[in-house]
Amino acid sequence: MNTNISQSYTTAGMFTLSLRLVVGWTYFSAFWRRLILANKLDPETAGYIGEKFNHFLPNALGIKPIILHLVENPDSLWWAMASFTIIEGIVGLLIMLGLFTRLMSLGVFGLAMGILLGSGWIGTTCLDEWQIGVLGIATGFTLFLTGSGKYSLDHYFMQKESPFTKKTMFKWLGSGPLPLAEKLVSRVTLFGAVGILGLTLFTNQYFHGGVWGTLHNKSVKPKIEISNAHINNETLSFEVFRVEGVDVYGSFLIGIDVVNQNKTSVFSLKGDDLAQFNTKMVNNKYVAKVKPGAHSLIIPLGSRAELTLGDIELDRATTDRYTLVLTDISGITWEQDIVID
Repeated sequence: MNTNISQSYTTAGMFTLSLRLVVGWTYFSAFWRRLILANKLDPETAGYIGEKFNHFLPNALGIKPIILHLVENPDSLWWAMASFTIIEGIVGLLIMLGLFTRLMSLGVFGLAMGILLGSGWIGTTCLDEWQIGVLGIATGFTLFLTGSGKYSLDHYFMQKESPFTKKTMFKWLGSGPLPLAEKLVSRVTLFGAVGILGLTLFTNQYFHGGVWGTLHNKSVKPKIEISNAHINNETLSFEVFRVEGVDVYGSFLIGIDVVNQNKTSVFSLKGDDLAQFNTKMVNNKYVAKVKPGAHSLIIPLGSRAELTLGDIELDRATTDRYTLVLTDISGITWEQDIVID
């Protein structure tokens, strides 16, 4: 009977070979891209992985305080990104090789959960990050149940009867029959699968309205939140925080206007002016930085910055009500009432 059970696990592990190889490369390739093909751990380069991580911030689920702490502390962020990259490389490589498969499957599960909670809301067409997250979680759970089969280092060492493979702990960390009663394994399989389905449906609805109601996608159009807009001694200060839109490029701000209650502009900066914007007047809070571009002011996803503009002359005798209007190159505008100090 034990031989039959062992053979069943070996066969199941062999059937999941394609999952091991594909999900393993998915994670190992992240390490390969960031350190071998390019250096994406350099904070001074355009492809710095820390900026990508910053993009997750606005609508992350449950782990937003962790992301916020890291993007506010660049040194801690670098260490987190370096550690994350190394872990992805180790987990991906060992899953492909089938060494300590169950332990690595927990790594797959955890990495996929981080992707799902952090960036499950990002994806312009196919809900990309959400799909990667939920499929990674399901794959990690499946590989934990099956272990790896014939084509793996776990199986090789078991066939060689290496001493460490005879320990009970190896069955939890490597491959072979799980040290659980068959009835309990059935329950773990069922409840785990149902739980993962529940997580899938919940996050699909939470991030995208994909189960009922109106579908929504926060990656399609840029959205900027304006706060603390005030004028003091002819100096306008306000804070911008980009919370939605495509993550691979910024919102291109081509207009900053102050208008009175009659919608007449009393101060205006257009695209060319913003392209020459003085960076000393931009106080960036996070790693993703608001900065001048070729024809506009670029506001990346997840960036937050305080902007300061001088020489704002107001006719207080005519009106006390003024509004700040920001205009994106797409034509979208955002408004905020200005407090006059």
